[in-house]
Amino acid sequence: MTTVQSIDRAFGVLRALAAGPAGVTDIADRVGLPKSTVSRMLSTLEELGAVEQVSVGGEYRIGWAMIELAAAARPGRSLISLARPHLVELARVTGEAAGISIPDGTDMLYLDQLTPNSELQVRDWTGHRIPMHAVPSGQVVLAGDSALAGRITKGRLQQFTPTTIVDAAALQARLDVVRRDGYAWAVEEFASGLNSVAAAIRTTGGTVLAALHVYGPASRFPGDRNPRELGELVKAAADNIRID
Repeated sequence: MTTVQSIDRAFGVLRALAAGPAGVTDIADRVGLPKSTVSRMLSTLEELGAVEQVSVGGEYRIGWAMIELAAAARPGRSLISLARPHLVELARVTGEAAGISIPDGTDMLYLDQLTPNSELQVRDWTGHRIPMHAVPSGQVVLAGDSALAGRITKGRLQQFTPTTIVDAAALQARLDVVRRDGYAWAVEEFASGLNSVAAAIRTTGGTVLAALHVYGPASRFPGDRNPRELGELVKAAADNIRID
């Protein structure tokens, strides 16, 4: 098989998934290829981030690499450029760092961060991947994806601090609270001395695509500010970022 044929088949698989999540058999039927061929192609595309598997042995869907490429094809409409003004405003209002992240497998990949000048600054997490269960950005994604949440809770939940949620039932209970409130708080759950709050960024159809978050030193964040009001502030900002 030539390189051109391989590319053509890969795009055929991606076009099939553009209609919605599907399993190997369904995709093979749509593109007219053997299941073994489609399975190998999906494995390669998954490694590249072009597709992602919703659950072990389950359906596949378009991955973040393709979503970011599609957004970049529309000048000024990429996720980062859409979110930047909101990061600036959140950092100004709260005096703390604000950032965005996207799902990457069972991790959150941090894409951008704006940190205001202060004597005590938090680390810039841009480019880092952090397990979803340990951070509120991941928890708001899991709250909107029951299949992924189920997949994660079946495995071992890594502990980072004494307050990291490592019990499956406790994580599911947290996700119920996130669904109710529309935002998630974490108090020193990933890193000691760091508190954060996050809300989901959704498509116009309601699908969770990313997370918007604010975080700061536990010594001052939230401090004497009302955690619920801060959560609502972040949620309102996230609701104003919509991807078509």
